[in-house]
Amino acid sequence: MSHRPTLRNRFALLVLAAWVASPSQAADPFTVANQYSAPEIDYGLERLERSLKNRKLELTVSHDRAADLTLTCEQNPDPDCHDGYSLHHSDSGYEIRAQNGRGILYGILEFADQLDHGAAVDGIQPKSVQSHFPFRAIKFNLPWYSYRSGQNLSLHLDTCRDLDFWRAFLDMMVENKFNTLSLWNMHPFAYMVRSPSFPDASPFDEDELAEWQSFWKSLFSMARRRGINTYVVNWNIFVSAEFAEAYGGVDQAESSQFFGDGETSEEIEQYTRELVTQTIDEYDDLTGLGLTLGERMGGMTSAERRDWIDRTIIAGLKAAKRPARLIYRAPLSADKRSGGSTSVTTEKITRDAIETMGMDDTVWIEFKFNWSHGHSSPRLSIVHGGMLTDTYWDPPSDRFKAIWTMRNEDFFVLRWAQPDFIREFIRLNSQPYAAGCFVGSECYIPAKDYITQDQHRNWDYAFERQWLFYKVWGNLLFDPQTPDRLFAQALEDRFAGIDGTQLLDAWKLASSSANRLASFYRATWDATLYSEGFAKNNGKLISVDELIKQPVLDRTYISIDDFVNHDIDDPDRVNPLQLADQLEVDCLEALRLVAVARHQSSDAASATLSIELNDIEAWAWHGRYFAEKLRGAVALARHRRTKNGSDQEAAIERLTAAKACWEKLTEHVERYNQPVIPYQFDPEYSWRKQMPLVERDIAIAHSP
Repeated sequence: MSHRPTLRNRFALLVLAAWVASPSQAADPFTVANQYSAPEIDYGLERLERSLKNRKLELTVSHDRAADLTLTCEQNPDPDCHDGYSLHHSDSGYEIRAQNGRGILYGILEFADQLDHGAAVDGIQPKSVQSHFPFRAIKFNLPWYSYRSGQNLSLHLDTCRDLDFWRAFLDMMVENKFNTLSLWNMHPFAYMVRSPSFPDASPFDEDELAEWQSFWKSLFSMARRRGINTYVVNWNIFVSAEFAEAYGGVDQAESSQFFGDGETSEEIEQYTRELVTQTIDEYDDLTGLGLTLGERMGGMTSAERRDWIDRTIIAGLKAAKRPARLIYRAPLSADKRSGGSTSVTTEKITRDAIETMGMDDTVWIEFKFNWSHGHSSPRLSIVHGGMLTDTYWDPPSDRFKAIWTMRNEDFFVLRWAQPDFIREFIRLNSQPYAAGCFVGSECYIPAKDYITQDQHRNWDYAFERQWLFYKVWGNLLFDPQTPDRLFAQALEDRFAGIDGTQLLDAWKLASSSANRLASFYRATWDATLYSEGFAKNNGKLISVDELIKQPVLDRTYISIDDFVNHDIDDPDRVNPLQLADQLEVDCLEALRLVAVARHQSSDAASATLSIELNDIEAWAWHGRYFAEKLRGAVALARHRRTKNGSDQEAAIERLTAAKACWEKLTEHVERYNQPVIPYQFDPEYSWRKQMPLVERDIAIAHSP
């Protein structure tokens, strides 16, 4: 089929070209004084240029400080200096002042955003902000040689090799002020370099490796251009399957389990050390590496694990031609196993190792906030393995800072946005030793959208479904004082006629259902809770008996067992019936606000608005199910204690009401999404499949 323009179209193009070329339509200049050569500033100026063009203004960059906009970068040599900015009036127009190039970039983006929202060029409002956390990271698990395996991960292989995907993802990150991209898999180095001493350990021929190297260099360069640091993070001790086959001495392959005894041969140590050095030397735009003390280190003491890391990864970093940053994940186990434990002895060993390893810059030491379920309570209860003492923080150290990992293993299908939870988390966990967060998942990759039904998908990538999730997290980690108005405005920008404040309130109320479940029902590793599915191990519905017996994560709540069987009802804590009442009030209000939004919208054809409102409704029915199940569980526990028949009747009534809520939840989940999805612990997960277990709760209540 010919794609040449028709005569009519060619004439229209000529008229348009003449109009553009007309002197009367020439764009007025807008001058920016910039004396700094930095890729992130160039990126910001390109973004500003687009906004100026919409005002028929032409961006001109000069060194003359008598400009419409002057950029002043203090060039602070501290890599962790705050990357905020000051945008203010100057004698000739405006000035953006910041300590580093990233701060200048953020100031330019603020200037452009005000233009995009209708501000006159001479009506830009001053703004000054100092970043709160210096480390604001996305945790992104890669689908190749992944920590876990399954269709839910492998289906992303092509998307994650596509630089167009990464361009879009990185644009999202910089828009929301995430400044670090961390890329996780078990053995990243084999995909990046070839060991000269162990050439047959590479899984690729020369052409294949060259393609991989081109991919990595392009990705890291794109990130740097957006002021985003990059890290590759591994687990230990892993080698390639080709290494095992060619050089022996190790009983493992790519398909092997991530738990296992540590293989500590001299060949593996040399191989690991060389790959670390090569990776840093080969990739100039890579910021650093991250390491894990846990997996594939079974049978080793804490001291042996530390020493292996020192001889391999730390030695490899020191042998590189340039300095690199280090993420040192706190040990996952204090004993010789891999299941998870903590001890003061291990904390002392780890602290001493970091303080004496001689890294040039501050080391980031990582802890899982509330283990694998960061979207639970804003209060720290446990990390991987248990609770920390103050060994890491007392006395204060000038060699490392803590990074919290806010894992999300709790909602992949339903969108989530609760900025008040994030603000409270930041308020409670911004001690002087804390420097920021990772936000991300182990069992979900936000690349290919395999969740939405094809006919309802009007975006390209999975992360775009969750745009508000990233917006609230990134902007609040940067500045916890960011007002709700920013998020409400973003909703109004997307959906014509909507009251963004009311819609954001609906998101807050509905999303809290997930946080409340994960706070009330204590979970640890990934599979022990899947909040949106009200499920635990193997994706099975949490039964009424399990809800009764399970302890709470957040001690501001009272468990059902403590409330009924131990007569605990502290007025300063929330008992199960009070939680149920609050859930119902909030969920009913969320449903009311959704109805208001549907009435307000002049954008009735917006499929995306309908889908997002549907998610709020789904969370509301999820919360109402939780509320009725709590009431039914309390009544059932009382019946078992007192044999009061009215309690049994109440339990049956409430659990029957819970069933009706589950039916509504299922209806909403299936309206726009695939009814069956691959979930890490159930390859054919569905809400409808849980119905027999929902009904089983009623049968349990009928039992004598």
